[in-house]
Amino acid sequence: MSDTARSAGFWKRNQLKIAPWAFLAPGAIMFLLYVLIPIVQSVWISFHDWDGLGDKVWIGLGNYVELLDDDTFYVALKNNLIWLALYLLAIPMGLATALFLNQTVWGIRLYKSLFFFPFVISQVVVGLMFTWFYAPDFGLFSQLIKWLTGTEIAVLADERFVTLGIIVAGLWPQTAYCMILYLTGLNNLNPEQIEAARMDNARGWRLLWHVILPQLAPATFIAMVVTVIGALRSFDLVSIMTAGGPYGSSQVLSYFMYEQALSEYGYRMGYGAAIAVVLFLIMMVFITLFIVRMIAQERNR
Repeated sequence: MSDTARSAGFWKRNQLKIAPWAFLAPGAIMFLLYVLIPIVQSVWISFHDWDGLGDKVWIGLGNYVELLDDDTFYVALKNNLIWLALYLLAIPMGLATALFLNQTVWGIRLYKSLFFFPFVISQVVVGLMFTWFYAPDFGLFSQLIKWLTGTEIAVLADERFVTLGIIVAGLWPQTAYCMILYLTGLNNLNPEQIEAARMDNARGWRLLWHVILPQLAPATFIAMVVTVIGALRSFDLVSIMTAGGPYGSSQVLSYFMYEQALSEYGYRMGYGAAIAVVLFLIMMVFITLFIVRMIAQERNR
């Protein structure tokens, strides 16, 4: 038997086993090169004192010990937790918006376009828009507060309100993103289940909770993961709107990492990598908890 015939016979016998791996291989290689290997490299760099150009100096857990004594780290960590708690509001707001837009009424396409608009514009543009919105001299929000209370509030210059102001800016496009996910899910609902529930007198909240939301579980999972990641990175809006100010009060871990590793504070790649590792671990904890909960719910059905 020739080598060609032998190869053809091997392929026919193992085609169903080999074909899936052949399709997965390109994506798996990209994931390995651009996700897994950089994560391992970041962890390795976090154990060194390195300026990004010279030789690495092994210091073990030195960067992490210094991080635990850094007051800015705790401010950034607290702000990230606030971001996470409030950013999750984008999920129910996106669901409510999707339910509203999933109607067959006159002008619904126009409404969808208006709600979709925040998703397609850059975060930089969102940051600039809200910076002007909060501006004490001419900002619409400041003028409204002045008209209601008689006093002006400089949101982005006030340590009490600056983080909340940036979060509100981030919630605008994030809600639009969750809305799109839920609109896609609503278009794929099983109409037979909904009709059967209505025949059993399921209406309003009961229909939503027991019939619609379970079918939207995949959309909810994606929305949760993306929202958690967006809340914990939250770099672009902080950079555009306050650069961590005033006096570091709006600092978050992602911007703190950038300052330490790539800004005028002195190219401390090892210290920045340690911050990145902490941020990654926090992100994985929240995502893992949600995955475990979702798997448990699926098993109980």
